[in-house]
Amino acid sequence: MVDQPSSKPIATNPIPDLNTVAFAVEGPAYSSESETHVAYRPQSLYLVGTDGVIAAVLTPDDPQYHAIRAELARLNRLTSLADGQVLLPGFSDLHLHAPQWAQAGAALDEPLERWLGRYTFPTEARFADLAYADRAHRHLVQATLARGTTSVLYYDTIDRAAAVNLAHVCTELGQRGFIGKVVMDDPESNPEYYREDTATALAETERFINEVREFAPDSGLDAAPPIVQPVITPRFIPSCTDAALEGLGELALRYHCFTQSHCSESDWEHHTVFDRYGRSDTEALDMFGLLTDRTVMHHCVYLSESDADLFARRGAAVAHCPLSNAYFANAVAPVRRYRRQGVTVGLGTDISGGYDPSVHAMVRLAAIVSRNLESGVDASREAAERGGVADALVTLDRAFYLATVGGTEALGVRAGRLEAGYAWDVQLIDVHAPGNDLPIFENDEDPAITFQKIMNLSTPANIRAVWVQGRLAHGTLA
Repeated sequence: MVDQPSSKPIATNPIPDLNTVAFAVEGPAYSSESETHVAYRPQSLYLVGTDGVIAAVLTPDDPQYHAIRAELARLNRLTSLADGQVLLPGFSDLHLHAPQWAQAGAALDEPLERWLGRYTFPTEARFADLAYADRAHRHLVQATLARGTTSVLYYDTIDRAAAVNLAHVCTELGQRGFIGKVVMDDPESNPEYYREDTATALAETERFINEVREFAPDSGLDAAPPIVQPVITPRFIPSCTDAALEGLGELALRYHCFTQSHCSESDWEHHTVFDRYGRSDTEALDMFGLLTDRTVMHHCVYLSESDADLFARRGAAVAHCPLSNAYFANAVAPVRRYRRQGVTVGLGTDISGGYDPSVHAMVRLAAIVSRNLESGVDASREAAERGGVADALVTLDRAFYLATVGGTEALGVRAGRLEAGYAWDVQLIDVHAPGNDLPIFENDEDPAITFQKIMNLSTPANIRAVWVQGRLAHGTLA
């Protein structure tokens, strides 16, 4: 649970030369101190460098606090939060199909195989029209930024130019984007109008990697990797030939790229892969070199203990997608078990298998579905016979950790915490925002209760501003 004002000292760096401080923000904040503990800091001064990284964090008992504050105010580089405003780290969305934003909220009563063939593939194929793709991409990036999402691991389509367009849109609008040009080459599994032959798929993937890296070079800073990065993206094993999977594994090794795919999402996928290879989805992906310390696999509902151990050994991460899993996975992912086995886990919206683009909503849902997993749900059985899984509960504090620290660790970004040396990826919450005034009636309300209200009741109306790497990407401070 969130404490009263944290007594743990805030890690700071030496006070920087103020000429290197781009701006400072003064006010209260919530940030994870550990997986089970979100700390409340009632008043701190955050100095943000010109590189977009938190240079120092000062509290009022620091002997230099007031002098530095006064000088930054004189230089017009200080923002002091108003009553009811509080800082949170930005959220990471580890699984989002960008083109499916155009169909979000529709057709979720269909089984996965029919949903893909009847709705999803036709929608994605439209993104060969770059004017349409650009319009949809911009709308999506703005919508996710407005919901406090600072980093996103995106699927795009099989069209290289469309995926490059998404990379340009993220760069322009200031969202950290990890972007995949999708590979689907198996003629027996994919419609003729929406697939590539193997050689083309591999060549276009390599071209995509080089194009994105050309306009988004590495900064050389641990906390500031390129704002966009290419990601090798086989849609999932059932849509790809062995030759494509082998070739993508070779590209991942050659270019040291991130990789992503769906893994053990549903009974259908899990058993399809086992029937094809006589081994699990996890083992098959590893066989092709697609399970590395720069891998995020999506859903992973059916990982055995040995599968999760393999994830931990390889350093691969899991994107837990509680909403879309409720529609298509037929089960609840045992997130707590994966964490006990040492697997990095973050949260994903999975637009549009999940209809809500808000990671705030995924925090709530991760907590909710874990209760179902722990207690069991069949009301016709006695409580002791409902099949619940012990120690499965994900509290709001744990879910917040997954959305912040877990997500950034999966993406190799030093962000997700409000501490010196971390990127200023931050959302400013206004609990009294017009349009969604939270039920907070006393200034001295328990900070733990306020945090729970923010996580359970806030909407985009409460997100006044969002920064990514120190850049104001959404909202205003006026």
